[in-house]
Amino acid sequence: MSLPLSDQERRKQISIRGIVGAENVAELKRGFNRHLHFTLVKDRNVATPRDYFFALAHTVRDHLVGRWIRTQQHYYERDPKRIYYLSLEFYMGRTLQNTMINLGLQNACDEAVYQLGLDIEELEEIEEDAGLGNGGLGRLAACFLDSMATLGLAAYGYGIRYEYGIFNQKIRNGWQVEEADDWLRHGNPWEKARPEYMIPVHFYGRVEHTAGGTKWVDTQVVLALPYDTPVPGYMNNTVNTMRLWSARAPNDFNLRDFNVGDYIQAVLDRNLAENISRVLYPNDNFFEGKELRLKQEYFVVAATLHDIIRRFKASKFGSTESVRTVFDSFPDQVAIQLNDTHPAMAIPELMRVFVDIEKLPWNKAWDITKRTFAYTNHTVLPEALERWPVDLVEKLLPRHLEIIYEINQRHLDHIASLFPNDVDRLRRMSLIEEGGTKRINMAHLCIVGSHAVNGVAKIHSEIVKSEVFRDFAELEPDKFQNKTNGITPRRWLLLCNPGLAEVIAEKIGEDYVRDLSQLAKLHEFVDDDLFIREVAKVKQENKVKFALYLEKEYEVKINPSSMFDVHVKRIHEYKRQLMNCLHIITMYNRIKRDPVKLFVPRTVIIGGKAAPGYHMAKMIIKLINAVAQVVNNDPVVGSKLKVIFLENYRVSLAEKVIPATDLSEQISTAGTEASGTGNMKFMLNGALTIGTMDGANVEMAEEAGEENLFIFGMRVEDVAELDKDGYNAQQYYDRLPELKQAVDQIQSGFFSSDEPDLFRDVVDMLFHHDRFKVFADYEAYVKCQEKVSELYLNSKAWTKMVIRNIAAAGKFSSDRTIKEYARDIWHVEPTDLKIPPPNEPREGAEDRTPNGTAARA
Repeated sequence: MSLPLSDQERRKQISIRGIVGAENVAELKRGFNRHLHFTLVKDRNVATPRDYFFALAHTVRDHLVGRWIRTQQHYYERDPKRIYYLSLEFYMGRTLQNTMINLGLQNACDEAVYQLGLDIEELEEIEEDAGLGNGGLGRLAACFLDSMATLGLAAYGYGIRYEYGIFNQKIRNGWQVEEADDWLRHGNPWEKARPEYMIPVHFYGRVEHTAGGTKWVDTQVVLALPYDTPVPGYMNNTVNTMRLWSARAPNDFNLRDFNVGDYIQAVLDRNLAENISRVLYPNDNFFEGKELRLKQEYFVVAATLHDIIRRFKASKFGSTESVRTVFDSFPDQVAIQLNDTHPAMAIPELMRVFVDIEKLPWNKAWDITKRTFAYTNHTVLPEALERWPVDLVEKLLPRHLEIIYEINQRHLDHIASLFPNDVDRLRRMSLIEEGGTKRINMAHLCIVGSHAVNGVAKIHSEIVKSEVFRDFAELEPDKFQNKTNGITPRRWLLLCNPGLAEVIAEKIGEDYVRDLSQLAKLHEFVDDDLFIREVAKVKQENKVKFALYLEKEYEVKINPSSMFDVHVKRIHEYKRQLMNCLHIITMYNRIKRDPVKLFVPRTVIIGGKAAPGYHMAKMIIKLINAVAQVVNNDPVVGSKLKVIFLENYRVSLAEKVIPATDLSEQISTAGTEASGTGNMKFMLNGALTIGTMDGANVEMAEEAGEENLFIFGMRVEDVAELDKDGYNAQQYYDRLPELKQAVDQIQSGFFSSDEPDLFRDVVDMLFHHDRFKVFADYEAYVKCQEKVSELYLNSKAWTKMVIRNIAAAGKFSSDRTIKEYARDIWHVEPTDLKIPPPNEPREGAEDRTPNGTAARA
């Protein structure tokens, strides 16, 4: 339930959320009633809240469609270089409010819905999250789509339309339980099926080498059906496309070898083909070498490249040739960005198309391929790197294996010519890993097949160059770049924190929404008492609102003036939720030891999903919930300390918790978190960061000044030194009494009295095989947390530090990141050209697309 607004507040015209305007409101109301009428056979009195949501969504969609068609017409006529962002994940979240904001309709929709006697926040809550991603990598792709549209780039996101997204997490008796995310069960108002662009994708079969060339024959065919979703830029009338593929069995599937009596089974077996797009694999930073996953990766790649080549060949209107047949200009017209190695099969697939189908000579095809692809690396964890067994690839994609072998042979011949007799270097740099099961190293394939390779934060890109891919970086140093991640300020400020967005706009104007570097102007107001009070007031309002939400959902009484200490992200050992848990136990023990001593009240909020097969991550969730059970029910502790595990953390929940956060936990072991983007969201929304010098934390400290973050713990060099000397957890346990007490409590069953041995695996890991060295940073972490508490007592000093952080957050806009990709990798220029809206005549005026229809997709 939204907090009630006064009429005056409701009608407040903040132009960053769009002008209200009586005409706009009347038009929206007409649209709403029209769609509601179409939805309901009976009268409006029997409409459900979901009916109202769909009526509003369709009304807003009406305002998108004209801009969408016009944008595609614009691209068709101008024929700019196209950018293709290939990702197995797009973690989009909800679409309604984001679309209203980017079209400048938010205030008018608020007013129209209010006049219709409805609550817009209640309608927004009905929308399902499009949970087509696991975490950072998928959410980054979503932010990038928003920025590419806002910067006027002719960009397309390509991925899979998973029928089931990331599982819904339920907490039962403290344990994570997974439920299927049937996000499409009520329909998706934002997508449009495009059966006219359906594409066959081939699997299995065999390879024939003939005088006329190489043929891949006797394959199984699966059809790829595209669904298009519009991606609006911010207030520029540009609407780009995200195209997601769904698997369909062909009508003759399993019926070619038709046997009487097998017809029913043959129809049932269509599911086998359609399973390809059934479900998102729920692993984050972990490689699971399953055949279905490889099928998904090839499926999206084959369908997408077919589409890209079709679009390239379709000549723009007015040219002399009807179809482009020469591929020399391909890299000047097409840039393909591989979001991690998941779409790496695009490299051999493009080579197969060029060599086997288009009959290009190998060297020419390879030159075009390399100049087309660029690869983004997202992790340095060895268990996350994709290494596909050769036997599996040979069975599923026999021609692609041949092409990979040929790429590798030529690559190794080149290395051998530069480093004669260096057999070890050849082994290290090969695309094929020998020994045991022969595997294809997909990262090596991406590096060899791309003209640019980037990490996602300065420190990560350095580790990529100096450690993980050192041999490749020595060979081609100019190929390796850094592109520090960013977040879209539209969703992660305007949408989720309108109060703060308005306070900022009143001080520095509204242009910062498109140019976040303008936040630096806030440095002038660090000592402005009125501004300090306004920023603190917005934070407190957000906390009260979130506290009400928590009390409703978890039936725990929350003190809104306590410090909201938040740790939300995927549950993984490297992210060290266990270290936070040890700190909670330490705080609990300190309160119990001296209940009358002044203690800064905290509400510790931890949230995130564990991969279903990741035993240790699931144990960590259980431990946090077990600790919460004890802490929250101890009358001595009272309201001084509360612990909440946030169930089913997802994009729409992040939008609620981040604006209400005081302290952001970014405590991964130095050298393990490639970048992080949650850290940036918290910074932009007025939280202070406690963190290690890892990922983008390093650049956040650089921008804001290290004194304005709570930095603690080992640096990358310290971790390396400890690895060299050998990490001995026992030493820390023996030396630190508070650590010993906390660990002993976990081990003895203090938090699991019914099952004293429950956490034995966790304790055993911490002592004997903790790769992420929790005990080594524990002491520095606890001391740093004491400094946090001390500052929190001084509200004004705390808020001044908050303002310094917000003022330094400008670098972390995904607009800046995309400008860097555009100029350094894709070689295109962003444009601030505003395409005329559908109700205004176009430049050059008449529709010059064939038959006056919408431009080709």
